[in-house]
Amino acid sequence: MKDFLSIIRSSQLFSGISENELTAMLSCLDTKKEDFPKNTFLLRVGDTAESIGLVLSGSILIIQEDIWGNRNIISKAGPGQTFAAAYACAPGSVLNVSVAAETPVTVMFLNVKRILNVCPSACAHHSRIIRNLLGELAEKNLRFGEKLIHMGQRTTRAKLMSYFSYEAQRLGKYEFDIPFSRQQLADYLAVERSGLSLELGKMRTEGLLDFHKSHFVLKV
Repeated sequence: MKDFLSIIRSSQLFSGISENELTAMLSCLDTKKEDFPKNTFLLRVGDTAESIGLVLSGSILIIQEDIWGNRNIISKAGPGQTFAAAYACAPGSVLNVSVAAETPVTVMFLNVKRILNVCPSACAHHSRIIRNLLGELAEKNLRFGEKLIHMGQRTTRAKLMSYFSYEAQRLGKYEFDIPFSRQQLADYLAVERSGLSLELGKMRTEGLLDFHKSHFVLKV
């Protein structure tokens, strides 16, 4: 785990914890490191989660698929970001989403019981992790609410404008990269890829934005 200490420390979950404190805590939290090939599932719909996942390298997608195979991307996580935390914190809850490896990934799993049940050897730092976890869960809840706002727009253009407007406001600039490919963006906004690409072309022709692959410049 030593090779990934800088990534672990950069995560919101371990914010404010020194490297020495972190090293002592990793064994206390019953952490396990696992590698997954590209396009494999880390967790599937119907599974239960007893551990919080933390991405150490690569990226994963949180996806929801119906019985006909239609895919909706809920979110994406890269190095230093967590997944399945809400499910792990709700004992017995069954996943209604799947976690898939977008690229080859290395993941650290943390036993949630070791986080929530303070142990004598790490009590000085446990309260900080619990506060960090609550903050992260709240932030993800807000991000999911924002996704629902985007998806709630009536047209593909309105969904795109809602998403790009939020990204510009969040980053404080009109030029930025998004974490999605065209197909992933279509899945995230719940639209057809062909319609999304057509609308992006129209918006560029009308001078509303410019783009190259996943790099966008909004013109306001």
